[in-house]
Amino acid sequence: MNNELYLRDLRVLCAVARRGSFIAAAIELGTSPPYVSKRIAALEAMWGVQLFHRTTRRVAVTEDGDIAYSRARRILEEVVEMNDLLAGGEREPRGTLRISTSLRLGRLHVTPILSMLRERHTGLEIWLELVDRRVDLVGENFDLDIRVGEVQEAAVIPHKVSESTRVLCASPSYVEKHGAPKSLPDLVQHDCLAFRDRQQAFGVWQLNGPNGAEFVKVTGPMASNQSDIVREWAHDGHGIIMASEWDVAESIESGALVRILPDYSRPADVWAVSTARSSASAKVRVAIEFLRQQLAAGPFALRRL
Repeated sequence: MNNELYLRDLRVLCAVARRGSFIAAAIELGTSPPYVSKRIAALEAMWGVQLFHRTTRRVAVTEDGDIAYSRARRILEEVVEMNDLLAGGEREPRGTLRISTSLRLGRLHVTPILSMLRERHTGLEIWLELVDRRVDLVGENFDLDIRVGEVQEAAVIPHKVSESTRVLCASPSYVEKHGAPKSLPDLVQHDCLAFRDRQQAFGVWQLNGPNGAEFVKVTGPMASNQSDIVREWAHDGHGIIMASEWDVAESIESGALVRILPDYSRPADVWAVSTARSSASAKVRVAIEFLRQQLAAGPFALRRL
């Protein structure tokens, strides 16, 4: 058996099982749907089982396919872990690095930083997904999830890569028209532009101030799951927003937005979250340290107020 081809076929199997689509798997792997179909057919012929139910709309994993997917994923993880352990930490990081993050953080900061990482470590193959939800690291086979805010899951390993806070702000035109709140409970009387950060609570703002942690239920005429949309609405004078300081630093410096209740803020550190297994790999360790350096002081660093 050609072991290299066999491992490639297992990667194809895992991609199809995760994506539920030959086309999506081909895009992820950088190949063609006919090639993916051919390799799956080869595995089915070798094992004498059907791995997927195929329809015109989607591909569903069979019971045998689910068993194969579970074992294949474990085999591929063991190969990566063995290479890293035998290299004794001296090995140049290689292989596919799968990362997820939120849209704006990903576009403006993570994307160019990963471009710089790839220039330094040409053995890496990087797959980045920008999503508006919290991913399942194990189930979706991600090495890292770059996220803002608290890490609450018990089964993951959080690595802090940057400190930040969320602040309240609004446009000068909104303040001129409606006045500025003098206390956190006053926000109930104001138009607040709610932004749901992936799976965070929606419409309930928690901030730390002179009296410690406080909560307020906010309402407003407009809301979105996209931070750049909400920020633009704030620029247009539609209400008050709570946003990460790196996301609004330029707007505040230019005068497009002004701070509201400056004694209040909320921790919003940036974390690189991994599983215990992936944390041991050279590619993940290198990526975390590079993100930490670049988000702190590189050309695409997160700005502080």
